[in-house]
Amino acid sequence: MILNFYLIIYNIIEKVFQENDIKEVIYFAGLKAVGESVLKPLQYYHNNITGTIILLEVMRQYNCKKIVFSSSATVYGLPKTVPITEDFPLSITNPYGSTKLFIEQIMKDSYVADKEFVVILLRYFNPIGAHKNGLIGEDPNGIPNNLMPFIARVADGTYPELKVFGNDYVTPDGTGVRDYIHIVDLSIGHIKAIEKIRKMNGVEIYNLGTGNEFSVLDLVKTFEKVNNVKVN
Repeated sequence: MILNFYLIIYNIIEKVFQENDIKEVIYFAGLKAVGESVLKPLQYYHNNITGTIILLEVMRQYNCKKIVFSSSATVYGLPKTVPITEDFPLSITNPYGSTKLFIEQIMKDSYVADKEFVVILLRYFNPIGAHKNGLIGEDPNGIPNNLMPFIARVADGTYPELKVFGNDYVTPDGTGVRDYIHIVDLSIGHIKAIEKIRKMNGVEIYNLGTGNEFSVLDLVKTFEKVNNVKVN
């Protein structure tokens, strides 16, 4: 089964490289739900890490040696202080975060083996929102794993209520806080990364966030105000 997966994915990726003159890769692919990764660790390790190795092998075959990788702030584990900077110690608390950290190391090792290999690691905080044209946004299949689409599903009646876990955090309103970055800003960050990678050597790491904290209730109240609805 593993061999079949390997060959199928390899052939699919190779076909893309055969049909296109690819100079740089922005690597978004992967399973991404923290909770699901705890329930299905083997699936996450197999898909995310094996898929990365296949991609890098095809890139090497076609002499494509520049890659921007969508990593995650989960590689910082549970930091002792905030805001988090790129030189913070790395640790993991779940299989999803482990795959991100392992992939980062694979790419660093690829550079050590081939100094022409150029890497930018983008550590996302919490992407949120949609493009202003309204044609695409956070509307996942099944039960959402992220807060904003769940708020929207409650507002439109798909779900009866939003459960907020915790009201005694050391935050202004007692609910958990996160650094949320708008998806358009995140996209601009990738464009800047491609501009950068064309001029650099080696491996560079950048956090993609705002440095600002917003709580669960901040998001709920803002959603209610902007859309003039009540979220139960």
